[in-house]
Amino acid sequence: MDGLVNVLVTVAVVAIVIARQFRARAIDTDRRWWLLPVILAVVSLREPGILDPGHRAESAVLLVAELFIGLVTGVGWGWTTRLWTAPDGVVWTKSSKASGAVWIVGIALRAGVFALGSALGVHQDSSALMLGLAGTLLVRGGILTWRARSIGAPSRPAPAYGDDERSAWKERV
Repeated sequence: MDGLVNVLVTVAVVAIVIARQFRARAIDTDRRWWLLPVILAVVSLREPGILDPGHRAESAVLLVAELFIGLVTGVGWGWTTRLWTAPDGVVWTKSSKASGAVWIVGIALRAGVFALGSALGVHQDSSALMLGLAGTLLVRGGILTWRARSIGAPSRPAPAYGDDERSAWKERV
């Protein structure tokens, strides 16, 4: 995949994630919350330019820093997200202002890593950014799922409008 396509995919995923995080959403603990991060990681690791061949050690250190920032951002985001249980037992989530601050700090740190790499003359591929984002989403999803299960989230999806009616097969004739 071309570097520009990686950047566009990363920007699109970040835009969707940020837009969705500030809306209240029901958590389905059976959902495959790990699927998108795994896909992003696989796509980023398939790229040959994740390490600069002329600066292997420096680019490896920058990659580790990017991954560390991604993981810490995911931890911060997962723990600053508000969870609550509705009267029907469904656990809901919505990011707080602190979550927004975590994102801003994470983006600033990533920009600093990129600036440091540029100052050192290290070619940085967008695959490292995508891998860091995968780590962020994976850790955040894991923490939210664990937190939701610990406060008693049902293992079923949130009911849709009208789902509070009894099913036909349960009704007595």
